[in-house]
Amino acid sequence: MRSHITLRTRTHVWPRTLRATVASYRHATTTSSNDNNTWKVAIVGSGPSGCYTAKYLNSALDNPKIDVLDRLATPYGLVRNGVAPDHPEVKNVENDFDSLFESKDDNNNSSIQFYGNVNVGEDVSLEDLRQLYDIVVLAYGCETDKPFSFISNSHLEGILSAREFVAWYNGHVDFEWVGPIVQDALRRGDNTQNAVVIGHGNVALDCARILAKTRRELDETDITTYALDTFQHDDESSSQMKRTISVVGRRGHIQAAFTIKELRELTKLPNADFVVQKEELDMGRTSASEYELEKARPRQRMDKLLTDSAVSSWQISKSDKRTQIALRFLLNPVGFESDDGSTLSRVICERTRLVGEAKRQTAEGTGEFETLQAQLALVSIGYKGVAIPGTKQWFDEERGIFFNNHGLIEPSTPLLGGLYVAGWLKRGPTGIIGTNIADAKDTVTSILNDTKSSSSRPKPSPVQSLAQILEEKGVAAVDWNGYRKIDAFEKSMDRKRNQQQPREKATSRQTQLEVASRS
Repeated sequence: MRSHITLRTRTHVWPRTLRATVASYRHATTTSSNDNNTWKVAIVGSGPSGCYTAKYLNSALDNPKIDVLDRLATPYGLVRNGVAPDHPEVKNVENDFDSLFESKDDNNNSSIQFYGNVNVGEDVSLEDLRQLYDIVVLAYGCETDKPFSFISNSHLEGILSAREFVAWYNGHVDFEWVGPIVQDALRRGDNTQNAVVIGHGNVALDCARILAKTRRELDETDITTYALDTFQHDDESSSQMKRTISVVGRRGHIQAAFTIKELRELTKLPNADFVVQKEELDMGRTSASEYELEKARPRQRMDKLLTDSAVSSWQISKSDKRTQIALRFLLNPVGFESDDGSTLSRVICERTRLVGEAKRQTAEGTGEFETLQAQLALVSIGYKGVAIPGTKQWFDEERGIFFNNHGLIEPSTPLLGGLYVAGWLKRGPTGIIGTNIADAKDTVTSILNDTKSSSSRPKPSPVQSLAQILEEKGVAAVDWNGYRKIDAFEKSMDRKRNQQQPREKATSRQTQLEVASRS
């Protein structure tokens, strides 16, 4: 299928296709090329946006040399460190990305190289990269959270962002510190462990589902063993312990950002009760919401699923199941409270009502409050990008993205390679893994237009290569073979809990580097 990409400017819109741009680029470069007939590309970030950009540039450019850099020793970003462990089918995209680094040309050389454990801005500067390469693409994703300091007392122990929690149970090397916080929070409950997840996106539902599942349900996934041990599912000490997980959001169910797949999974958990209050669904059915519902079939399916699951608040009864998930609507968390001044005890929520016209409704406080008991709170209100050193002049701090025109940040010059962006740093933290395909194609089209017009620019040959710079600075870069050693180490049977577990991740950077350097 032909992929149509639309170029937008302030004054006009016209269609363009990557295929047409590739043909135009190849026609232009038959009579001109850069000094050594090789386009040198550096892509900062090896997640989906970086890998898809590498894939399409490798196909479009003549004789490219593409280096993919990542500050972690392992590639694939959120595919490895963000996708829920009980969604292995989503992680299968790693197989496609593997082929990028393993493909060889006629001379048995790979045109795409991996440089792991390289922190751009510290180990090598952006200016160095632009001097070394014809094209530099920033695709390192969102590495922090939207601030939630507007909720009072957000400093209390037991409050984490969902991003931190997800990275921890997925074995991210920078988040081992999360474990003791989660463990302490879950141990503070007397007879009930109370967790509140703030947000109504898929990440919020992932957190709730992982907390609700038993050890047996998660045992054959790639969730880290230390996370399973921390959750204490199914052991004798917690056999009588109840767990209540409340997922709260300030707007109604028709405005929720989660998808029906994730919602349906919550309703079908065999060892957890799923509770939705009929009154809250009814309060969210304003005339504007009903109009929104009429125009969106996926929303209609979710509305039916929630309506079929809903009960009146007075009908919520005790169950033999140890875990309950309560999906709450029209509740805006406004404060955290503590009994001892340091650890979380409660989340204070204000009841809201929807006001405004369809698709522009906002949640307005009513002055009515509800208290939710909580020893653990996970805030899932969105990820946010950050600028690496040397990029602040092009960075929109408020939105957490780079100012760009279809991925172009700054065109190439006679001395510096063109600077581009792809993925969440380009459009914001939206979409699924597949969304990065069209996004990458759009950026690649901009790159081809730039290379076509600047293919004969007198860019001098660099005095050093990236490998030389890293070696001089003592950076232990991990190449593709080094990563493959980490991959094999994690998949070895003497590390795994059982034969079905895909891998037991190495969660220490030191361990990863030691394994990667083995002969």
